[in-house]
Amino acid sequence: MFDALATFVAVASEGSFSKVAKRDRVAVSSVTRRITWLESELGAKLLRRSSRHVMLTDAGEQFLPRARAILAEMSEAKERLNALDAEPRGLLTVTVPAAFGRRFVVPAVIEFLHRYPLLQLDLHVSDQVVDLTARRIDVAIRMGSSPHGDLIATRLAPLRRLVCASPAYLERRGRPAAPQDLLQHNCLTVASGPPPPDWWRFAGVNRNAALPVRGSLRTDDVDTLLQAAVAGVGIVHLASWLVSDMVAAGRLVSLFPEARAPEVGSLAIHAVRLPGRSHDAKAKLFVAHLRNAFGDPPYWERSLRTPQR
Repeated sequence: MFDALATFVAVASEGSFSKVAKRDRVAVSSVTRRITWLESELGAKLLRRSSRHVMLTDAGEQFLPRARAILAEMSEAKERLNALDAEPRGLLTVTVPAAFGRRFVVPAVIEFLHRYPLLQLDLHVSDQVVDLTARRIDVAIRMGSSPHGDLIATRLAPLRRLVCASPAYLERRGRPAAPQDLLQHNCLTVASGPPPPDWWRFAGVNRNAALPVRGSLRTDDVDTLLQAAVAGVGIVHLASWLVSDMVAAGRLVSLFPEARAPEVGSLAIHAVRLPGRSHDAKAKLFVAHLRNAFGDPPYWERSLRTPQR
């Protein structure tokens, strides 16, 4: 049954018996026999052959997604059974945002590979949001609202932003007493593209809309914003994971630590994956490892608990 289902899905995708036979290195007659057997078992004609094309019948159109689901479930079940008696092995493909990935995911990846030496990780460090299906990605780390559609999202950590400035800047320009005062300060902002929905937004301020802050530096790189803030150029509104080390070291001061953005959905750091992938067991193992490595609350948030002056 499994071979017949796989052959049917392959023929439906390729639109050709001969292409599938060539791929599987079998005779075309073998492919035909599998399809004929499956149609006999189901009591329905699935494919219609013409002189140049193979097309799905109405019954074939209805059965194709079920066949794909059955194959995916069988593949996952096989992998889980193998995992009972064997150490995790094989390839896992992961994509992570650049700045967050370098700081927090890469150390966790190194520990993961030490723990499971038979696994191979293909790690893409980039801010590009990729199509998991097109690029055959097993796990993607994404920030913001929980993804929609078929993606399975696992919350790894909260996502919140802090308004920060260096002690030198505050000594020179004075400390803003409330978010509204930021309009009178040099605020460092993003240069292009739509900003995240919670940047420069504070509950009950400016009707919950983003404050129209201005400043001497605009850039599309968050690390550049961080460096400029530490150097005393201006004020930033950056993710807690990005500024936590500098705040803990006293090189930045969190100005409104209790301020929160208006409700903008389930903003968080998520690990997302597609259901039914053959690597699903390894993907779940990796996601669980990340959650354990980050902790609850995540360790960068714990370093911010020292009161700021």
